Amino acid sequence: MFLKSKNSADLSDQDLISQFKKGNDPEVLGQLYSKYVALVYGLCLKYLEDREWSKDATMQIFELLATELYRHEIISFKGWMYVFCKNYCLMELRKQKSLRKKEEIWLIQQKDFMETPDDLHPIDGDENPELNEALKNCIEKMKEDQQQCVRMFYFERKSYRQITAEIGFDEKKVKSLLQNGKRNLKICLDNQHVR
Repeated sequence: MFLKSKNSADLSDQDLISQFKKGNDPEVLGQLYSKYVALVYGLCLKYLEDREWSKDATMQIFELLATELYRHEIISFKGWMYVFCKNYCLMELRKQKSLRKKEEIWLIQQKDFMETPDDLHPIDGDENPELNEALKNCIEKMKEDQQQCVRMFYFERKSYRQITAEIGFDEKKVKSLLQNGKRNLKICLDNQHVR
């Protein structure tokens, strides 16, 4: 990954760090890092448990090293590198966990506002005057609770939770009323031969 040049092969870690800080030479940084790249990759693999992610992390750590060396007074580079690498991996795992948590919350929220394609109904489709008139007639034939839920959900675009809060039924009852209402609408529309 990183090649050693002959003139700096015998320099200590401290000498390489000093030389890098003086000249900001990426080759010197590469010399220093090449001594520990296997350690870094192994540590990343231990924490991240994924080869590709660990390879990416190894390269990211190398890129961060250029700025981090200026920010720290390092006595033992190997020990510092171990801690730096470990902290980097733990931060990556926290980010991933946070992203998963945000994704889970987003998916839960989407269930409140959206339905799956299997749940879609003609109300969700394009405007069709004949269909709209048939829908109104079919909705009027429903029980009052179903009518109210169907109107609020489809025409007012309210979520299950909003409907629950407004009419006082629990969420399961609202979902049940909507499911039965959709089934009743389908039967009614089929009987009127409207699609």
